[in-house]
Amino acid sequence: MRTIDAHLHLWNRADGYHWLASADEALREDFTPERAAAELQAAGVDAAILVQADDTELDTISMLHASDTCSWVVGVVGWVPIDDAKRAEELLDRWGVHPRFRGVRQLLHDDPRDGLLLAAPARRLAAVLADRGLPLDLPNAFPRLLRDATGLARLEEGLTIVVDHLAKPPRDDEAFERWATELAAAAASPNVVAKVSGLNRAGRPFVAADVRRAWDTALACFGPERLMLGGDWPMIVTSGGYGAVWHELSGLVDELSPAERDALRGGTATRVYRLDPRGPVGVDGLT
Repeated sequence: MRTIDAHLHLWNRADGYHWLASADEALREDFTPERAAAELQAAGVDAAILVQADDTELDTISMLHASDTCSWVVGVVGWVPIDDAKRAEELLDRWGVHPRFRGVRQLLHDDPRDGLLLAAPARRLAAVLADRGLPLDLPNAFPRLLRDATGLARLEEGLTIVVDHLAKPPRDDEAFERWATELAAAAASPNVVAKVSGLNRAGRPFVAADVRRAWDTALACFGPERLMLGGDWPMIVTSGGYGAVWHELSGLVDELSPAERDALRGGTATRVYRLDPRGPVGVDGLT
């Protein structure tokens, strides 16, 4: 079984990414396919799914181009506007012909408007995505989006919803209990899956013990068959870097049975994003 990083970003500052202006200085660089390939290879990761990092067409175009030139890119989760179903369908028609276009996402956690996931345009788009077999990724869903995600999953049972970063579990005890309750409610819908990714805190080394409670909760809610492992590079460069974070996550996965480890390290991602199971084994840079 090949190892797949289910959540990795690339960006070129000249192409947009205006949110970087307020980000940590370490993130205000260009993170290229070449740099990503080196990180994956050093960590023993065979392939990755690229996930949008900007609500622009250019970001998706850049990722698809990278997938054309990098054998290790096995899927792309691109952007479509959730509040504009007509334009979203136009983009899906354009990008859907690409063999590695595998899902959609929008940076909804940065949008101040509430209720977008349950509004008419999003519900229409959800039906279109379900019909096309494309999952919807949701970033940083707690505390604003997780309940609406649960509602959408129940309304459109054919749609697979991917909860990125376990919805960002809080560290505060009271908030954690609320997160755990809402995560369990989301997981009660079989069409909801989640990524064990993005659990670091900027500026602090990532240690698996710090997320043990969230990890155990996620396993209880979803089981390994509905969880996938993601590095969230380059967002983790301020928490020890790719190799250190992947090592800590792998230590948690190593506690499981062989079949459960296979699910987290690639099986779930292959099924959810409908990846070619015969894809590359071993990163060889650009090909």
